[in-house]
Amino acid sequence: MSLNGQMTAKRILFIGGTGIISSESVSRALDAGHDVSVLNRGTTGIRSLPDGARSIVADITDPDATRSALDAAGGDFDVVADFLSFTPEHVQANVDRFDGRVGQYVFISSASAYQKPPARLPVIESTPLRNPHWQYSRDKIACEDLLVAAYREREFPATIVRPSHTYDRTLLPTLGQWTDVARMRAGKPVVVHGDGTTQWTLTHSRDFAVAFVGLLGHPAAVGDVFHITGDHAPTWDQIYRWIGAAAGVEPELVHVASDTIAAVEPSWAGGLLGDRTHSMVFDNSKVKALVPEFRTTVTFDRGAEEIIDWYDAHPERQIVDEEADAVFERLLALPRS
Repeated sequence: MSLNGQMTAKRILFIGGTGIISSESVSRALDAGHDVSVLNRGTTGIRSLPDGARSIVADITDPDATRSALDAAGGDFDVVADFLSFTPEHVQANVDRFDGRVGQYVFISSASAYQKPPARLPVIESTPLRNPHWQYSRDKIACEDLLVAAYREREFPATIVRPSHTYDRTLLPTLGQWTDVARMRAGKPVVVHGDGTTQWTLTHSRDFAVAFVGLLGHPAAVGDVFHITGDHAPTWDQIYRWIGAAAGVEPELVHVASDTIAAVEPSWAGGLLGDRTHSMVFDNSKVKALVPEFRTTVTFDRGAEEIIDWYDAHPERQIVDEEADAVFERLLALPRS
């Protein structure tokens, strides 16, 4: 039985499974009584596989090694949850690999694929997909197009999931990540894009996992698309101030236009202009209709405390990005009205 008491245990393959988004879903699936396997390269990072998860070691981009590893593991699965496909070529390889061998293929897309800027809020699943600023998002859109065609033309059992900004204790959501915390603690001003009033939805990975695992093996999810984003949308100023409070300081926030930041540091333009610049608030009614227990239980004031506690317990992770720090100094040196 699953956690909602409605579905029987499934044989689930996670492609990936030790990342920020996927690791909590693996743990939740195990807690729900599912038979869980994880296919990845087997390297050990911050997050290890939990007890009970079966490790299948292969590089998904190596078709021969992947085929051999999957055949040795039994080959067929009720559900494949794909966290590692980013281009249509990746997805096409998995459609060919699993066609006829899986009951549901769940593709992790991105809420950044939604129209930028959004014509209206809240964003719903039928909001147009268009992002002229970020290639990452355009690639995800192309992946979705391929899966929709595969479902319509050959009944490939695809489900598309669009997370927004999902985090755990290891991920700071700000432009400079730990560099911003180091600046706060050193009494230096911190750059916030825009005027700080843009609303930004933040979803803790534990909350994401509730909705995600609830969709696995759910017959009503096949052939459909869901965003899983939570209902917590603080402003960027609130986000930075909660991080400062968790770090024990009152940060000095300096607002700089997103276009200016992108002009000074073009490598930041995609994720900034193609995502963070715009208020993104979501209607989660669709996923809640299938997984009614899904809700926001971790707001970012608590999430910030988890993050700072983790970094303070792991000083080796407190890495200041000297290049990002230099970008902030250049931005702060610009004339301000």
